[in-house]
Amino acid sequence: MWPLDLYSVVGAAALEPIGALAVTDIGPETYRALGAFERAGLQFGATFIVAMVVLGLVQGYGSRTVTKARRSPVISSCIGVPSLLVIAGVSSTGYLILGTSLGTFFGVVLVIIGLTVVPALTTIGFVAIGQSVAARFGRDQLWAGVLVGSLLSGLVGLSLVTTVLAVVLAGSLGTGAGVRVLMGAGGTTRPDDRTVPPANKI
Repeated sequence: MWPLDLYSVVGAAALEPIGALAVTDIGPETYRALGAFERAGLQFGATFIVAMVVLGLVQGYGSRTVTKARRSPVISSCIGVPSLLVIAGVSSTGYLILGTSLGTFFGVVLVIIGLTVVPALTTIGFVAIGQSVAARFGRDQLWAGVLVGSLLSGLVGLSLVTTVLAVVLAGSLGTGAGVRVLMGAGGTTRPDDRTVPPANKI
C-alpha cells in the first residue's frame, strides 16, 4: 500500500462518521431537545434576521406582500394552504431523490427552493401579523411589524404545539399573499395606473 492510499483510506474513515453525525444530529430532535426559553430566543432571533434580510433584499415585493396579507388575510390564507403544500411536496420530492442519479442536479435545486421560499414567506406572514397588532397601538410601520412579528414568533416558541400552529398560520398567510402579488404583478393595482383611451384623456 502506497502512502497516498493510506491517506485516502484514513480520510474516508474519518469523514464518514462526521457526515453521518451532521445529518442525524441536526433536525427536529435537536429542536425539541431545547428548553422553552431557548426555543423562544432562537425563533425571535431567526425571525428578526430573516425579516431584515428578506425585506432588505426585495423591498418592493416584501412590502407589497405584507400589505396584501393585511388587506385580505382570509383570501391569502385560502390560497396559501395549497401553495404551501405544493412547495413542501416539491421540496420533499427533491430530498427523496438526492440519492439517485437525478438528485445530484434536480434534487438539490428543489430542496434549495423549499429551504429559501418557505422560511422567507413564513417570516413575511409573521411581519404582517405583527404589523396588524402594532397598528392597534398606533404604530402602523413596517419596522414595527418586524419587531412585533419577531416577538410573537419568539413567544409562541414557549410551546411546541403553539409553534406549529403559528408557523402554519403565518406560512399560509405569507405564501398566499406572495403568490397573489406575483400573479398580479403584470396588472394594475391602482386606478391611476390604468390605461386611459386617447379620446377620454383630459
